[in-house]
Amino acid sequence: MTRPRILIVEDEADIRRFIRLALEREEMMVFEAGTAVQARIEAASRQPELVIVDLGLPDEDGKELIQDLRNWSSVPVLVLSARDREEEKVAALNAGADDYLVKPFGVPELVARARAQLRRASIVSGGGPSSSIARFGAARVDLATHQVTRADETVHLTPTEFRLLAALIRGHGKVLTHRQLLLDVWGPGYADRPHYLRVYMANLRQKLEEDPTRPHHLMTELQVGYRLAGLDFGA
Repeated sequence: MTRPRILIVEDEADIRRFIRLALEREEMMVFEAGTAVQARIEAASRQPELVIVDLGLPDEDGKELIQDLRNWSSVPVLVLSARDREEEKVAALNAGADDYLVKPFGVPELVARARAQLRRASIVSGGGPSSSIARFGAARVDLATHQVTRADETVHLTPTEFRLLAALIRGHGKVLTHRQLLLDVWGPGYADRPHYLRVYMANLRQKLEEDPTRPHHLMTELQVGYRLAGLDFGA
């Protein structure tokens, strides 16, 4: 089995070492860069399958690095940053990041986020899911027929609920901002109505999560948007 290649872009050596050890324990091959300049060289030469980026780099803001990467690479980018303001998260995602994790963070969540991005990249590089069937937890969604079940029992979704769920599935576990989802599901006239999302996400959790008050799949990224965790494809 080939070990996935991960590039860590972080100027603090102790944090780089902490992340490296955590990922190497998960049988990942890790490379390091302490600056944006070095990161570009490593990304071009190592061809990583995931880039983990700190926004506070010494030579430029991490968002500029992400934008530059997006000009020539579709590699997934996971941001690790102490910046927890909504504006920073949204700006990083709009720059091309795929996920955002705030420092301090736990190793299990870091590993889970990394693996989710690697799975998503594998699906995308393969030309998309070979099946119209998506699964997460006890839920099964047929994107072709719009049939939804949970624990083999039919779940009735409204057309809007299904469009929202389908948008999250198409994101393959990526964090989708409120604006992205509103434009995708409701259209341009609804981009400034995040309360729509709260209502419909609550409905989906009620119908598809084992415990709607403690969701494991339909996840909120505070002040930023939503993502679908634990997604898989196949009959």
